[in-house]
Amino acid sequence: MSVRIAMWSGPRNISTAMMRSFENRSDTVVVDEPFYAAFLAETGADHPMRDEVLASQPTRWRDVANALSGPTPTGAAVWYQKHMTHHMLPDFGLDWANDCRNAFLIRAPEAVLASYTLKRENVTLADIGVERQRELFERECDRIGAAPPVIDSADVLADPRATLIKLCVSLGIKFSDRMLNWPAGKRESDGVWAPAWYDTVERSTEFGPPRAPAEIKNVGDNLRRIADAARPHYERLAAFRLR
Repeated sequence: MSVRIAMWSGPRNISTAMMRSFENRSDTVVVDEPFYAAFLAETGADHPMRDEVLASQPTRWRDVANALSGPTPTGAAVWYQKHMTHHMLPDFGLDWANDCRNAFLIRAPEAVLASYTLKRENVTLADIGVERQRELFERECDRIGAAPPVIDSADVLADPRATLIKLCVSLGIKFSDRMLNWPAGKRESDGVWAPAWYDTVERSTEFGPPRAPAEIKNVGDNLRRIADAARPHYERLAAFRLR
């Protein structure tokens, strides 16, 4: 039976680079944000390329959940699922995730906001998904009786090999050196929204250098309130991150 990995992240959090890393393994197939269209259909949110996203995926969460509970595409040994926490609305069922090894990718909210506003000017606390990420984390803690794997993007960028080895061990899969590099360019597995969001990762061939401290500290007053509200949720997960 294949290993199903549900990686829960907010936006602008090296989540697509992490998907590239797993996709470059010889034993892995990936899926990119499968609940995005269902989220847009349910909320009416105005996101870049909204119409294209709605046309590219199922818009009913049950249909997405059924697909994620079905056979692994191509019969791969590992099915890596990149999920945005804010896409998983409270009314969307989570029973399908019980068959996954759930992991959580976090990033300091100040850094998330600095990056997010380069792509979408208006942002709310809900947009960056950190509060929902904590809810999903607590649910998984209760379900398995322990903390699931948590990795911080800063740790990945500072030492990709060591952090990914720890992640793979915690997920019960073997680490592969192929996770450290990948070819530049587009992927058929990328969501249709890639032209609006993936320009940097399409040029990448590895995890980039750690961000400068100034990127984390320098957010305007309008974003500071969101960052301050997000920080306790981030710190709750950060306390359990793989070190």
